[in-house]
Amino acid sequence: MKTTEQGALPRRGFLKTTLTLGGTALLAPQLAVAQVVESQNSFDIAAGPYLQTNFDNSMAILWLTNKPAAGWVEYGETPDSLSFKAYGKSEFGLRPANSKLNLVELKNLKPGRTYYYKIVVKEILNFQPYKLTYGDTIRTEVNHFINADVKKDEVRFMMMNDIHDRPQSIPQLLALDKEMNNDFVFFNGDIFDYQTDEQQIIDHMLKPCIDTFAKTTPFIYVRGNHETRGKFAREFPQYFQNVGYTAFTLGPVRFIILDTGEDKEDTHPVYADIVDFDDYRIQQASLLQQEIESKAFKKATFKIVMMHIPPRYSGDAHGPKHCTEVFEPLLNKGKVDLVLSGHTHQYKVHLPEKGLNNYLLFIGGGPRDGTRTLTKVVVNGRELLVKMIKDDGTEVGSYSIRK
Repeated sequence: MKTTEQGALPRRGFLKTTLTLGGTALLAPQLAVAQVVESQNSFDIAAGPYLQTNFDNSMAILWLTNKPAAGWVEYGETPDSLSFKAYGKSEFGLRPANSKLNLVELKNLKPGRTYYYKIVVKEILNFQPYKLTYGDTIRTEVNHFINADVKKDEVRFMMMNDIHDRPQSIPQLLALDKEMNNDFVFFNGDIFDYQTDEQQIIDHMLKPCIDTFAKTTPFIYVRGNHETRGKFAREFPQYFQNVGYTAFTLGPVRFIILDTGEDKEDTHPVYADIVDFDDYRIQQASLLQQEIESKAFKKATFKIVMMHIPPRYSGDAHGPKHCTEVFEPLLNKGKVDLVLSGHTHQYKVHLPEKGLNNYLLFIGGGPRDGTRTLTKVVVNGRELLVKMIKDDGTEVGSYSIRK
């Protein structure tokens, strides 16, 4: 639900050059999308809000409008008192404006508290050097989220992978989790076949997530090899807080997320000399090396790595072999407990094997009926329990690690 306030001037149906960077100050300028055609419909929110976080007492709230706009988030600890206001990150003194994609990060949140929020966004009808003309204003309904306490005793999350442009799979797989009390939902790559345009991202991922959970529960996303393909692949990261390497602590778990890149060699003709994934994986291996030497990693009771291409058992293509070469020695050295992957389209549990993978490896299934899986993980200070559920509700793999 949203409310719309009429602006003073009529709308204008012409083309504008717009930048879709919004509040995403982390993005490089070359990722901007220019000459996006405006919708001829009335001013509206095209997708959102949806939540993402790195669990550092902050929450990123993202949304898209169908026309250039400027907006902010109002929030507070009760639904009838949204006394705080947050904007997208300023750059060089300028707040984000005249964009359709927005990211506002709420910071310094209190651990374990429930926060309520709404988006306020104003259509920009005309942006002149010395006069900005606003149109309609939208105020969304009030939503809420829990800011997870990083010191909490128990962590719960679920993983989906290899959806491959089948958006109906998202709510269908989510329905297999009857409890739905997750700290986050993790998408482990290949949610798309390749990147075509913004509308594909909205229709095939954002909307199914927003309609089912993403207004109240954050999701975390890492690219698969298919997200690196297509004419829109370089703009794709703008729509998420992060799609590559990251690490964070939640409860007794240290999480490390690796972006495994493409499965073909960089020199393959289909890439036309415009990719460099070998060096990209080497850079991440360096970050992983630093991570396993860090205090946060060593202090954690359990270590979980999430990466699309498995570190082994995924064939002889160049990308999988390179993942084994650069990542697996570090996974073994760091005594990682669990690796969660996808890519092979065949759900499988590989138990630790001395001299090969010293870690437990769960590989999620593929996109077709009968091969789709939901992986559920529950961790406390004594036990890590992971279960894989097929799309018909049957359990096809489970394992418990006790410490």
